[in-house]
Amino acid sequence: MSFFEKFVLVFTEPKYLESMLTGLRMTLAISVGAALIGLVLGTVVALVGLSRSKHPLMKIPKLICGIYVTVVRGTPMALQLFIMAFVVLAIRGFPVLVTAIIAFGINSGAYVSENIRAGILSVDVGQTEAGRSLGLSSGATMWYIVIPQAIKNVIPSIGNELIALIKETSIVSMIGMYDLTAAAKNVGSGQNLANYLAPMTVAALFYLAIVYLLTFIIKKIERRLRQSDRR
Repeated sequence: MSFFEKFVLVFTEPKYLESMLTGLRMTLAISVGAALIGLVLGTVVALVGLSRSKHPLMKIPKLICGIYVTVVRGTPMALQLFIMAFVVLAIRGFPVLVTAIIAFGINSGAYVSENIRAGILSVDVGQTEAGRSLGLSSGATMWYIVIPQAIKNVIPSIGNELIALIKETSIVSMIGMYDLTAAAKNVGSGQNLANYLAPMTVAALFYLAIVYLLTFIIKKIERRLRQSDRR
């Protein structure tokens, strides 16, 4: 059986196609859940890190956020996932899907926080001074003047982080999850195929389609924001 025949068989054989789609659904579930956690967590960490509050108690959360970003960005994702699954959340009956979402969300949050921090710092300090001169509080200035401009700067980098997140989920099989990559391995071990190249190629096409769709959406948002700047 040629490679092309095996490639077509993955799509035409119901059990193979269903296996691949099951893995795809798991990959999407992890990616979407982790992305939401990462965006929220990253935004909070970035704002805490940039806070100019002189209150002594603010030193503690700023220190925690600094350690969190340093540790997460300085250690492999596979190691973080392993520790989360077999140490931190090693609870009988705890959903492995939730474990993966939390692990990837925490990892993504560290990178998102740095992207958002860089985006906020890229806004001219004169914008902040102008807001304060108009009588706005520091919080109102940040929310209504700085953040809207920072969003336009960070969308490309946030998009790149989301794309990286989707591809990184391919390691979840190490904790026994059945994602798209694991599905391709399972299909490739079948008697009719006995070859990993065809199902792995199909999995690669699925990943490519997801990334292309996400890239298209990000570029669409960027164009909309550029249009609003010209008005």
